Amino acid sequence: MKQMNNLKHIVTQLQNGEVIAYPTEAVFGLGCNPFNDQAIQKLLALKQRPVEKGLILIAPTLDFFQQIIAFDQLSPELLQRIQRVYPRPTTWIAPVQTTVSPLLTGKFNSVAVRLCQHPAVVALCQQANMPITSTSANLTGQPPCRHYQEVLAQFGEKFPVLQADVGKAKNPSEIRNLFTNQIVRQG
Repeated sequence: MKQMNNLKHIVTQLQNGEVIAYPTEAVFGLGCNPFNDQAIQKLLALKQRPVEKGLILIAPTLDFFQQIIAFDQLSPELLQRIQRVYPRPTTWIAPVQTTVSPLLTGKFNSVAVRLCQHPAVVALCQQANMPITSTSANLTGQPPCRHYQEVLAQFGEKFPVLQADVGKAKNPSEIRNLFTNQIVRQG
């Protein structure tokens, strides 16, 4: 498979409010523009995901989260914790700005964010100039997709999928509370 030869097309889809699929550290993710409520609603409907659950946002650096995370509530130690590289993908429950859509936060007054260095995620975020939502690419009851072809089989031949390989992680990200470091979901 040619790696990311359709990046420009996928970025355009993302910027136009469409839901896309892209590889992450362990599985393919479904993503959209987190600043576009209509795009988020499309994603939730496609995934049949209850809005109350909220969504994870990913990006390569904290700069992408300037409009999302309430950085004024984070100490230097917490900023260090969220930026550290861990042996497994780690998502952090962080304080959220009041302007962030409840479609992203669900029933919570916080937001789930992950710094991701997978080359596809880095390229997508940099080219689109935004963080992206991340929920596993699979229909309810189906296993998460680990290959490009599996995404097309579940979502249709015309579904916009960034053509690249998933990373080497065996499991989806661990989710931890940034303030307490407590595990919310095992990785």
